[in-house]
Amino acid sequence: MFYREAGQFKTSYQADNQIFPIRQDRIGIAIVLIAAFVAVPGLATDYAFSAIFIPFLIFSLAALGLNILTGYAGQLSLGSAAFMAVGAFASYNFVLRIPGIPVLLAFVLGGLSAAMVGIAFGLPSLRIRGFYLAAATLATQFFVVWCLTKIQWFTNYSSSGVITAQEMVIMGMSINTPVKKYLLTLTVVCVMALLAKNMVRSNVGRSWMAVRDMDVAAEVIGFRLMRTKLLAFAVSSFYCGIAGALYAYAYLGTVEPEAYNLDLSFRILFMIIIGGVGSILGSFLGSAFIILLPIVLNLIAHGLSLPTNVASNLELMVFGALIIFFLIVEPHGLARLWQITKEKLRLWPFPH
Repeated sequence: MFYREAGQFKTSYQADNQIFPIRQDRIGIAIVLIAAFVAVPGLATDYAFSAIFIPFLIFSLAALGLNILTGYAGQLSLGSAAFMAVGAFASYNFVLRIPGIPVLLAFVLGGLSAAMVGIAFGLPSLRIRGFYLAAATLATQFFVVWCLTKIQWFTNYSSSGVITAQEMVIMGMSINTPVKKYLLTLTVVCVMALLAKNMVRSNVGRSWMAVRDMDVAAEVIGFRLMRTKLLAFAVSSFYCGIAGALYAYAYLGTVEPEAYNLDLSFRILFMIIIGGVGSILGSFLGSAFIILLPIVLNLIAHGLSLPTNVASNLELMVFGALIIFFLIVEPHGLARLWQITKEKLRLWPFPH
């Protein structure tokens, strides 16, 4: 009886220990959301919104989409910018050619258009993997940008290929200031991040992770590879399409093919490598790191009066060094480092 009670006590204690960090995480998330929706709009400047907060949120959403495909489903992709371009141009054409359509609905339709393109280019994943799949998605990048450049219907027959995004009007309110654009982007990103968090915990997320770990074994135990992989491509492309629409309407103010080049795809890939592959939090940490790093390096270069050629290449050198560092020292990125820090702080100053 004593041993049974002791065992019950131990089980209860372990369960309480598991619940307590979850409650702490929820409190932390609530504090962050209150700060993002209340404190930041009241304290930040227009420059901070336009140059830091809005691109941070948009790139976090794009990194989240790529993380779903690469981190959770194990399908390497180098075409994230192409799916962002599809979402941006599709949203522009929906607003242009369907009078009175709500902007948010146009964004959703743009995301669905990107999802359909993602399914089409995700078909090779049923037969190839690894480096060959990366090459196939790289072809997506070049093909989509070529179509948007050569087929003038997408750009409404603009001679320059650069078109101004329409004004965003939601429920009669014009979204035309940096604060309003920030709040709109923040709301969309929070909703989609919550959906992604629930999705990866569901049966869909478990099927993705099973295919990622060993697709042959996953197929043997009953997972359908075709449906699982194509669903991962569709969801990932949908997220990237929404991010592309926000990138054009809330950040750039223009819709142009050159904004969605190969360099953008690599930047999003670097975000999930540095932030943490297979982590929702890692998408946000990696995006914040990539956005803030050039600003910090600029300040250091000006403070040390470095030559112009050194300052211009400093960012690329640091990016390369950091990617090598995280791949060797901590493959799970900043998200894992943050988790380790939290565990140590919970036990400090008595580790035993």
